[in-house]
Amino acid sequence: MIRFGYDRPSDVAEAVRDGNRQGVRFLAGGSNLVDLMKENVERPVRIVDINRLPLKSIEDRDGGLRIGALVTNTDCAWDPRVETRYPILSSAILAGASAQLRNVATMGGNLNQRTRCLYFYDNSTACNKREPGTGCSAIGGVNRINAILGASAACIATHPSDMCVGLAVLDAVVNVTGPLGDRAIPMADYHRLPGDDPARDNMLKPGELVTSIDLPDEDFSGHHTYLKLRDRLSYAFALVSVAVVMRIADGRIADARIALGGVAHKPWRSRSAETLLIGEAPSQSAFLATAHALLDGAEGQGSNDFKIGLARRAIVRACKQAAAGTPQSQVDKRIA
Repeated sequence: MIRFGYDRPSDVAEAVRDGNRQGVRFLAGGSNLVDLMKENVERPVRIVDINRLPLKSIEDRDGGLRIGALVTNTDCAWDPRVETRYPILSSAILAGASAQLRNVATMGGNLNQRTRCLYFYDNSTACNKREPGTGCSAIGGVNRINAILGASAACIATHPSDMCVGLAVLDAVVNVTGPLGDRAIPMADYHRLPGDDPARDNMLKPGELVTSIDLPDEDFSGHHTYLKLRDRLSYAFALVSVAVVMRIADGRIADARIALGGVAHKPWRSRSAETLLIGEAPSQSAFLATAHALLDGAEGQGSNDFKIGLARRAIVRACKQAAAGTPQSQVDKRIA
């Protein structure tokens, strides 16, 4: 049994004060933290329950949207403004987990969920993310679900979120507050690559709390898709996922963004690869060249070698869906 203290602050300043101590964890929906505690991976000395904080609204702001950290995944995905103006985010959220989990999982919690690497959850094995300096059992082990991009000799885990892939392709901004005040972190910079310090998942400083997520004033509603490839069609983490948004004018691609999930420690983007599409007519050859560029440097670990070819084909398929304005359905999950 894990013994821990419990606080339930009613305002953000109090939550930050309570959270700025060693061994403290913030609790929102609990869909990840509770699992980690059950598996004895997380052993907090104190839980700060933030569910009373006023962070549950979605507000119009500067032409875009500000989504509170305690908004549930369900409420975000089905909000009419998100569905209409940011359907890629709605689709990505609906591709993840189950309806029951989406009803309790929060936007801030989803952002900060930890890897689902098999060895991270297995206390009998070495894992640098769970226990720094012990090694990475996934390297040379069972690594079918692990990373092909951005990995290091210390860790080949992947980030499990679908929602974050949608946020990455939208250039969202994460707002946080902490002992040193407020700051805004671009989504592209929020999650870390493992390097030699894989225990740190993101750029949060001690005691910092996510308060909201900003979506910019942009419209990719006409050409978008979220394509998720997994072992089964429901309630499974992505082997490879692809978020694509485009603007097409006069038969040519005026803007394009692509983010990958299931392949790295963070949602994976390559601005240089995306620029290859600008000015091009939508075509198999253009999409394939972009896929090759996006996967430059991809490296398998044996059991996950198949992910490289799978990702290449998925990028091409997703680009075709987005260009045609026929996004992948998250109700009928068979690939369109």
